[in-house]
Amino acid sequence: MTTCAPETLTLRSLSDNALIAIERLQAHEPPEGYWLAFSGGKDSIVIYDLAKRAGVKFDAHYNITGIDPPAVVQFIRQHYPAVSQDKPPHSFWMELDKRGLPRRQGRWCCEFLKERGGHGRIVVTGVRWAESTRRKATRRLYELCYKDGTKHFLNPLLDWTNQEVWAYIRERQIPYCTLYDEGYKRIGCILCPMASRAERKRDMARWPKITEAWRRAADRYWQHSEAAKTIGSPDDFWTWWLSDTARRDKAQMVMFE
Repeated sequence: MTTCAPETLTLRSLSDNALIAIERLQAHEPPEGYWLAFSGGKDSIVIYDLAKRAGVKFDAHYNITGIDPPAVVQFIRQHYPAVSQDKPPHSFWMELDKRGLPRRQGRWCCEFLKERGGHGRIVVTGVRWAESTRRKATRRLYELCYKDGTKHFLNPLLDWTNQEVWAYIRERQIPYCTLYDEGYKRIGCILCPMASRAERKRDMARWPKITEAWRRAADRYWQHSEAAKTIGSPDDFWTWWLSDTARRDKAQMVMFE
């Protein structure tokens, strides 16, 4: 559990949005402290810094996926050794063998890998409206988890823009993952179903070993899935899954169940 004495906070020492975020953290602090969801991305390092400045109690957790970029894993180990690294009940690849390859309309991987933990707690996240129109329509500052009625979410950065996030990082001189300097806009899972075609192509070239693990998993699933065989050969199935057509296809909802 991390507890820090709050800094002397004034409008001169903080931008308005940072002050508001800190006030949100202080206003909702539970006696047992927050469960802080940490990914190593730009939003989570900002919320981690704000929680420390606010002086609230929290324990930070990084959910190990096995398919995050190695640079992210190394960054967390180097700069955030106090963050708990939580393993899933079994590997992502074992779950994939049962459920099939995740797809845009059925990303079971997020629930299995990213959304674990925080049962009975208030979970602090770096979720922001600017990340997607869907989030702006559905996400709120303080909300109940619809999958786990004992868990609530607090999203103090909800109304921050990308520019405000980066301005805070620069002002505070917070170390961040170097992938951002290489042009990466998001540093989540490799070959994420939500990634663009260009992003998937870049990931495959950058991380061939993890790409090969994906390919072997696709081949294993093809072997025991009659639905997958309707696409054609294992090569056809793999190419189809990587394609934009497959990721837009509403048939994916039932394709691999």
